[in-house]
Amino acid sequence: MTSETTDSLTTTGGVARQYPLADRTTGNSTQRLGRRRDPVPSAVCRFSWAGSLHPDDGGTAFDMHLALPGRGTSTPARLAIDNWHRTRRYARIGATSSLPTGPIMTFTPASLRWLETILEERYGLDLTLSEENHALSLRLAGAEGSICFDTLQPEFHQSRSDFPCGSWDAAAEGFTPVLGEALPTPAMAELPTRMVEQVGQHDVVIHYDILGLTYWMLTRLEEVGRTDLDNHQRFPAISSHAYQHDYLERPIVDEWLDLLGQVIKKRWVGVELKQHEFSIKVSHDVDGPARYAFQDLKGLFRTMGGDVLVRKDFFSALKAPWLWLNSRQAIHPKDPANTFDWLMNQSEKNGLVSSFYFICGRTDPTKDAKYDPEMPQVRKLMREIHQRGHEIGLHPSYNTYNRPEEIAKEADRLRKVCAKEGIQQSEWGGRMHFLRWDQSVTQKAWADAGMSYDSTLGYADRPGFRCGTCFEYPAFDVASDQPLILRIRPLVAMDCTVIAGRYLGLGSTEASYEKFNVLKNNCRKVGGVFTLLWHNSFFSSPTDFDIYRRLVSEK
Repeated sequence: MTSETTDSLTTTGGVARQYPLADRTTGNSTQRLGRRRDPVPSAVCRFSWAGSLHPDDGGTAFDMHLALPGRGTSTPARLAIDNWHRTRRYARIGATSSLPTGPIMTFTPASLRWLETILEERYGLDLTLSEENHALSLRLAGAEGSICFDTLQPEFHQSRSDFPCGSWDAAAEGFTPVLGEALPTPAMAELPTRMVEQVGQHDVVIHYDILGLTYWMLTRLEEVGRTDLDNHQRFPAISSHAYQHDYLERPIVDEWLDLLGQVIKKRWVGVELKQHEFSIKVSHDVDGPARYAFQDLKGLFRTMGGDVLVRKDFFSALKAPWLWLNSRQAIHPKDPANTFDWLMNQSEKNGLVSSFYFICGRTDPTKDAKYDPEMPQVRKLMREIHQRGHEIGLHPSYNTYNRPEEIAKEADRLRKVCAKEGIQQSEWGGRMHFLRWDQSVTQKAWADAGMSYDSTLGYADRPGFRCGTCFEYPAFDVASDQPLILRIRPLVAMDCTVIAGRYLGLGSTEASYEKFNVLKNNCRKVGGVFTLLWHNSFFSSPTDFDIYRRLVSEK
């Protein structure tokens, strides 16, 4: 194939790395337009090109002459379009020679199959997805017609948060928004006259990229490679698009999938969608199973000092030595952090299963636990948890989040201890210590360690829906373009996120309960799961016990 033409290439703000440019005359290595998250000025490049196929490039390549503004005459270059099956990126060059404004991204076959799994779990239907002419078509097996998503957003294939967000009044078009409010429209500030339209007898067009939003939120692509991290190297809520546009406390993916379900029922009349019931999952990171039991003498006196000076708890300080001496084989029931029996009682009263996640390593002595899983007190505690029908899981130590071999080692250590105690479980899950998470490394490390699920993905600094959903879902690794044998169980709220002064800071108050309850009610409205993390050691007042009791008992 050869052809000659001249046209304009426009680059716009926030463009992800897209078009490899190599100096054809010198044979220098490929030079790329660098990835940026900050807006860059628009620029227009004049170019001429002759197309030909370069198999060594893994895709199509075109010999080009580019004239960059302010750089004088054009210089020879080669535009190589990477094999998009490998890189998930491509540029469209059609019969006309115009390149679109900004990068055109695509769904890969693997990502479409994964999205089909998400839809099957949500609706219980045999639905297929295909990309045609830069639009997605959704079809139901054995039925005529399709639902087309004709406005695919490149932002949903980029790691960035600096794009606009609008709001769509679904009720004005005859739909029922599941939260009773207008739906946020990330990446779309200016809305069409109608968002959903009938086209012909059998087809419906939705002018919003619902499945692009789903992909971007569930894969946490927004976070990949980011440098705007907090002091624990975590991507914070305040950097997220959801926080910046005030939809963090809404399960936005679930809202849009509920809307899509309404469209499916209108398009294929009589079809029955899978029904989901609201539920609660409670879990407890065991950072310290006891306040005193695992301390050395120096640590004991330091903790007693904290009782007096920080917690103003003189009575606990006085009895601390006695509790310490009487916790050699089992944690004393009067230890302030030994709330395990009470937590299990609350779950059993309300038909719930508590999950207790244990630290099994020490990669930072200042932040990790003072206990080891082999200690007799811990093994006895694990036996009691298992005998009462609750779950034991892993809480990998502080510096494991980007060290897969350490996660695997600690997972094996937990399973070995449990095997010696006769503890068998159908699944093994847990949560990262301090909620430390690197999307490009951590979830694959969990899968490679043979874990069944992870429940890390909530923010430490703000409660809400980091993944945009309160439904468990299969993990997808964007880097390798593959689904993982791992379930993601999103975390909606953590005790200290709402109560502690270093985060939201509402304190042990009714305001804290109301904040938790707003999130819980939003989970209820979409038929999802309210996933609550409450540490066994985070009960500093009777109000804390009351907040927890009310949250798990009021279904």
